[in-house]
Amino acid sequence: MRLKIALIGSTQYAFRFAAHAQQLQSDGHEVKLPAFDHHPGLDVLGVCAHNRDIITWADEVHLLWDNRSSGTVFDFGMVFALRKPFKIVYMEIKTFQGLMEAYESQCGAR
Repeated sequence: MRLKIALIGSTQYAFRFAAHAQQLQSDGHEVKLPAFDHHPGLDVLGVCAHNRDIITWADEVHLLWDNRSSGTVFDFGMVFALRKPFKIVYMEIKTFQGLMEAYESQCGAR
């Protein structure tokens, strides 16, 4: 089944985003990446709007997070509010993990 997948997470993992997106695309899925904080041409609200739009568009959302990016927490709030299927691809183990893992197991993403 071909899915539309949005990726969210920390800027520092750009290399992981690229590798994960490439794998998903080779599996036949359509992938959209977040507008990171340093995205040229977008201000802070523009970054938030871009990420909201790709989360709304997606059938499923994947996370790569360093557990420090507050923008990712904001994006996860949109995932939660929109009740999107959610998958943790990579996350440094810190404090917010329990909530995200609980939501991932509840929402039934593939």
